[in-house]
Amino acid sequence: MIHETAQIHPAAVVEEGAKIGANVTVGPFTYITGNVEIGEGTEVMSHVVIKGHTKIGKDNRIFPHAVIGEENQDKKYGGEDTTVVIGDRNVIREAVQVHRGTVQDKATTVIGDDNLLCVNAHIAHDVIVGNHTHIGNNAILGGHVTVGDYAGVMALSAIHPFCSVGSYAYIGGCSAVVQDVLPYVLAQGNHATPYGLNLVGLKRNGFEKPELRALQKAYKEIYRSGKTMEEVKPALAEMAKEFASIEPMLAMLESTERGIIR
Repeated sequence: MIHETAQIHPAAVVEEGAKIGANVTVGPFTYITGNVEIGEGTEVMSHVVIKGHTKIGKDNRIFPHAVIGEENQDKKYGGEDTTVVIGDRNVIREAVQVHRGTVQDKATTVIGDDNLLCVNAHIAHDVIVGNHTHIGNNAILGGHVTVGDYAGVMALSAIHPFCSVGSYAYIGGCSAVVQDVLPYVLAQGNHATPYGLNLVGLKRNGFEKPELRALQKAYKEIYRSGKTMEEVKPALAEMAKEFASIEPMLAMLESTERGIIR
């Protein structure tokens, strides 16, 4: 199950049954168990542990001492065959931990494409990370957390279980997030509070002035109008008819279980 072009260091341990794709490299003292699948072009450096029913896509780079697919830290976990699924072109830095899911939720932990997971980031069970995110050094994503596309969770920040961080949101360093963060919002602090839109990130990702003005108007409607959330929703729905980018904000307001940061 190891492709002929894969390069496995003699000091690595790859159990029978593991699927190792074309042009994969595995460094010394790495341990890969039998239910692991690694896609072509992925680089697994030294001292990495990849266990469980874990599927890793193409062209990822996994740095030393990362641990992927290990048992989660949920006391309810009873050894079920839950999974980790990782997409393509991710950079997983030193000592990152990605734990497998639980049967009480989705039974899987998912990381999309083109993400940067910095040193010692912790991705707990049943977390869903989108695409093009930046998870900073020592950041903690508690169980059942969702992080949207292009979001940033900076160093030493902690996201409480069951919280969502919307697409293009930015969580400043050393923050504690205990409620949902709306898409596009810049948040900081313990507990994290909103400080406007993530304008730098939005501009970098091609948002034009008319759309930015619409998002700013939506932000003010939510946070500065003095209206209740039920009063805000119809106004956002009307604005979303012209600017579809407002729809994710409205969707989170409709679906939030923990409430949004205030």
